Amino acid sequence: MPIAAIILLIVLIAIVFRRVKKIVIPIWMIMATGAIATLLFQQISPLNALNAIEPDVMLYLFGVFLISQAAEESGYLEHLTDKLFFHAKTGKQALLIIIFVLGLSAAFLMNDTIAIVGTPIVLQLCKSNKHLTKPLIFALAFAVTIGSVASPIGNPQNLLIAVKSGMTSPFFDFIKSLAIPTVINLGVTYLFIYLIYRNILNERIEKPAPSPINDYQTAVLVKISLFVMFFLIIVKIATDFIQAPLRINFSYIALISAFPIFLSRQRWILLKKLDWGTLIFFASTFVLIQSVWDSGFFQANINKYHLAIAQIPIILIISVILSQFISNVPLVALYLPLLMHHHSSDSQYLALAVGSTIAGNLSILGAASNVIIIQNVEKRRMKGFGFFEFIKLGALLTLINISIYVFFL
Repeated sequence: MPIAAIILLIVLIAIVFRRVKKIVIPIWMIMATGAIATLLFQQISPLNALNAIEPDVMLYLFGVFLISQAAEESGYLEHLTDKLFFHAKTGKQALLIIIFVLGLSAAFLMNDTIAIVGTPIVLQLCKSNKHLTKPLIFALAFAVTIGSVASPIGNPQNLLIAVKSGMTSPFFDFIKSLAIPTVINLGVTYLFIYLIYRNILNERIEKPAPSPINDYQTAVLVKISLFVMFFLIIVKIATDFIQAPLRINFSYIALISAFPIFLSRQRWILLKKLDWGTLIFFASTFVLIQSVWDSGFFQANINKYHLAIAQIPIILIISVILSQFISNVPLVALYLPLLMHHHSSDSQYLALAVGSTIAGNLSILGAASNVIIIQNVEKRRMKGFGFFEFIKLGALLTLINISIYVFFL
């Protein structure tokens, strides 16, 4: 086994067992250590490591993190939480809102966006209802993963598939084949979580009145940023749908939307409090995964076992499993050329989108949105979910999700 693959294995084990007595080692710190190790052991050159980091992803996350931080610091986040859960009287009703409102929003606002903005909103509700933290955070993680399947802009890997595969009408192809099973899977997820936590979820929830806005200027700037983001996403959907020559990158959307925040008097405080740990995690992941791919470890094993990589069941199995080790975006980037070489049909490309996305419901490492959620939870010193705890729920749910999608594919 190449040194890079051994480092990846050690990193995965460290993430699984990162709780040492009462100390919890941050995921970003473990991943960063792994990336540094690949450089020290010369598994990747500094130049290749720098080139491996995807600037579009990093800039997108930076912009959305900044807007989210401004919403929280200004007090506007409490008002958003109050509006979202205004009609929720019990945990069960809050669960329904998270699953269907936030889940379906991920299809058009991207799962990472909903994870970034949605986690503080859910945790705000849980401040007065701490017993609801675990089921509602599980619900958010599962919902944004499932909801993002149905659209070519639901997550970065879907976008990559839509652009590279040569689909003539990506929006139509995704929604036609995946919208119905996605709604069914969201309904199944609601029942799944409710049956496990029904005693907690049936209790009435306490909803204290939101505190007054403590920084009106920043709150107004946040509203402007959210409006600009929503408008630009609508423009992007329209231009992609009509296949216009104008292409708007997600990084541009996030940076343009975040620009008003730089006009805030609190901009330096917001930058200081930004979730830099998650940004380090993403950059480190790109470096570590690139070093493992350069070693040829995964390619050699695919050839060794003579896998029929263009068959839908094999696509689903490989994408679900390998996404746990190399993450879903790198997996899709590596798998797409193989499918294109086999002149694959739209169903096979959609299977890759489904498998690489639903992989996020199997373990924390299966989707970037999971890491964003858990980093947000730990940043606020609240109790989230552990690695094995996530798999305990996610394994069965993933099997159910995949079975439903297979039926429609």
